[in-house]
Amino acid sequence: MRSCGALPVLLPVLLPMVLLPMVLPMVLPAVLPAVLPMVLLPSLSALGPAGPSRPSGGSSRSVSQACVKKSLIFRSNTPYPTDIISDPGGRDLLFCVRLDDPKLNYFQQPQDIKESDFVKFLEKYGRHSFLAPLQVQPSFSAFYRAGDPILIYFESSSVLSMLRQPVKMGASGLCVDGNPAGFLDSKSTSCIRIFADLSKSCVTDPVLDAASYYRGFTVLKVPVNDIVVQSMKVNITAVSPPGAPHMKDNICTNVVSEVIYEIEYSGTSGIQSVSVRFKVSNISGNSTSSLQQHFTMHFWTRSLSHRLPRSGNPGYITGAPLLIANSGAMQHMSILWSESDGSCSQFFRHTVQFGRNMRTGCKISLSPVLEDGKCSSMQQKLYKAFQGMNGAEDLAITGSAHSTQAEEWMTILIQKCSVQAVNCTSCSCMVPVTLEIQILWTKVGLLSNPQSQILGARYFYQCQPLKFLNTSTVPVTTVVTFTDMTDWPEPPRGQPQMYWKLPFDIFFPFRVALNVERSYRGDLAGYFLLILIMSSIFCF
Repeated sequence: MRSCGALPVLLPVLLPMVLLPMVLPMVLPAVLPAVLPMVLLPSLSALGPAGPSRPSGGSSRSVSQACVKKSLIFRSNTPYPTDIISDPGGRDLLFCVRLDDPKLNYFQQPQDIKESDFVKFLEKYGRHSFLAPLQVQPSFSAFYRAGDPILIYFESSSVLSMLRQPVKMGASGLCVDGNPAGFLDSKSTSCIRIFADLSKSCVTDPVLDAASYYRGFTVLKVPVNDIVVQSMKVNITAVSPPGAPHMKDNICTNVVSEVIYEIEYSGTSGIQSVSVRFKVSNISGNSTSSLQQHFTMHFWTRSLSHRLPRSGNPGYITGAPLLIANSGAMQHMSILWSESDGSCSQFFRHTVQFGRNMRTGCKISLSPVLEDGKCSSMQQKLYKAFQGMNGAEDLAITGSAHSTQAEEWMTILIQKCSVQAVNCTSCSCMVPVTLEIQILWTKVGLLSNPQSQILGARYFYQCQPLKFLNTSTVPVTTVVTFTDMTDWPEPPRGQPQMYWKLPFDIFFPFRVALNVERSYRGDLAGYFLLILIMSSIFCF
């Protein structure tokens, strides 16, 4: 009986065999990887019986064997039982290995490893994926570099970890929470979370609770290699933090849908402050629920005066950003940015460019302050949203203004709503809904190279009454207008100039002489014709 399908069964058994030629003991180790496939593959058809061998006098199975031609095996050092038998035709000798016999034990007795022998076996059998605990301790530099993970410290458990920024994985977009946030890597990510049992996950899953993103840990100013001291810890400040999630009428409320970290840094001095903002939403728990979350990291610094490029030298260039200052820190003037859903972004803002009028609109959520019910809280929230993270106080007159030169800056006039806040549930609250930034500018200097400079700027707020309980979002608008106040002088008057007919090339004298000769010939012909006419008249 012959079978060619025994190779998958036979190869795992024959792998321990070392095939070494008897005549080339020194050359074969170098050429065996290339020669062995060429020796075995053409000989697959020479496989012998792979089924059970049967005694001549019965039909019951005795021993299960897999066989190949004896001529293929030069040397065998396998510990498993083998036989040399003849094929049914008696033509070839077959080398057979016994298979699938539960009575036979092909496994060697395992060794007992003691504690003193562990290191010896580790050096012999260990791989790169197995490292001793002392070898995996990270080594940090004295300060954060761009892209380095931001370290956090859990005070209660004395555990050092990293600040995470979840990202999506694969085509499904599911959240992966192990991605570390990189220093100076300002970016936004989004991913999807799926909840099989929302009623349970609503109150137990930390990714839905805003407190898990800022409570219980602090951010380290710079990396550490030994002991964490108190001066290295930076607490995270939550801006209008929402309450904990809870189930109400089969709806999970106060679920975190967006997390925005704003991290202030100062060169090699590291992180100076960290604040976090949240957006919350509600999830229905009727079936398998899902939630899309957004995560944003924004890095900024107060010492940008030497980093900001000039917007002109000295006058502003059309399209260059306006330079503003707040407590001596220079930055670019910016206005509200609208997200894809129409809401006002808490991070991104449009940069105001000199000479270009702009208009933006979006909606600001008042959910956190509606529970407070104070008109003053609503007004302050809207004013702060219009002005941005750092409100503008001064505006640079020219595009090359220096932060230390007071004469190169002017104070921005701010005109807020004149109606005072009224705290009552039935009254209307006057809140700002429109900010108009009015900028007057002119051109100065030589007419051949005029320079643009700003004469004045004003923040003019327009307000409307708002009912406390009628709305949770307020549509707001920002308008930027540039008005040219240039007073052009009269064109300068000079003395009258004589018109000189001067030659413009070297052929001028020759052309003049040629023209005179042609004119003389024409006059002579005319005179001769006139004489002929007169003589004909008088003769007849």
